[in-house]
Amino acid sequence: MTDQARETALAQAAIAALRNGDMAAARANADAMHNPPPMLLAQICSRSGDLDGEAQALKQILAGDPRNLPALLAMGQNALAREDEREATAWFRSALAQATATGAPPQLQPLLQRAQERVATASRRFEDHLTAAIEGLPPLPRITHATDLLLGRSQLYLQQPSMFYFPGLPQRAFYERHEFDWIAPMEAATGAIIDELVAIRADQNDFAPYVETPDDRPAPNNPLRDDPSWGAFYFWQNGVPVAENAKRCPAVMEALSYAPMPVIAGRSPMALWSLLKPGTHIQPHNGLLNTRLICHLPLIVPNDCALRVGAETRAWQTGEMLIFDDSIEHEAWNRSTETRVILLFEIWRPEIGAEEQEALGRLFQAIDRFGPTQMDNGG
Repeated sequence: MTDQARETALAQAAIAALRNGDMAAARANADAMHNPPPMLLAQICSRSGDLDGEAQALKQILAGDPRNLPALLAMGQNALAREDEREATAWFRSALAQATATGAPPQLQPLLQRAQERVATASRRFEDHLTAAIEGLPPLPRITHATDLLLGRSQLYLQQPSMFYFPGLPQRAFYERHEFDWIAPMEAATGAIIDELVAIRADQNDFAPYVETPDDRPAPNNPLRDDPSWGAFYFWQNGVPVAENAKRCPAVMEALSYAPMPVIAGRSPMALWSLLKPGTHIQPHNGLLNTRLICHLPLIVPNDCALRVGAETRAWQTGEMLIFDDSIEHEAWNRSTETRVILLFEIWRPEIGAEEQEALGRLFQAIDRFGPTQMDNGG
């Protein structure tokens, strides 16, 4: 009998003994082989209660094939048998990721389902463990956010402006009203601004589309392009006041004078009434710059309207400013049966000092002089 024939016969005998539950015979045949298959050894050791031997055989498989799905699942079961839940969860997560990436044969599906259940159980235990560790502390938003990210309850969103990134700025989706002393007098003018809005809409119920197709550039890839469902009534546009609209709305112009809006020739200030008709959804997008914040003064706000910036969603409240970083992915919707209108404008980020503001203004003007100004269809 050749050596290969002998090895094959011993392997077949070991498999037969394994199926019959004769672990002593299975192990004897495997030990008699010159180079027993590691998975066969792992199965024999598992059925014999030799957890260390099983783990050693499985590690031999994974050393040559780190993504071997049966071995990954078996390592998880081995760790569970040794009552090491953390290690078992790590192996099961790896196995589930591999199955998602490459698929899995039908015979492994029950094992994958059990792995998924074990991971879910471990995740719940971990969540309870962390919750208990910080129980009784006062509300700490950054701790809550970090914990939610760790537990996968929240997604990480960072500044990703589509044109210009300024480094070193805080990664904050929303800023709070109390952080700016100019907001209170603006909010106090809400009633007068609403009166002007009602008067304008009595003559002009629709506004021009917020996103319009330009004559000298490719059309923007926006599903609301040339659609008045998302409308704009400008007071400042491309750095200059819209004289007729400004004249008709003195309360708006006085309120805007309080805000530290950028002054950049051909670009800023930018301020408008932004109208969103019922059933309209502004799809997720990122603004051009992270050097500014977008401000919303809500004027007409039906229920079921909201703004999501990053992982946080806030509803507008009439007369209460919302301030956010539009370089972080954001979207807005009006799921009501009425129209929503806000006063929208931009301000310098408070972390950017006067010298940097001047330098940025020069940079943006130079960019615009070199070629057509990029369209700002965020907000």
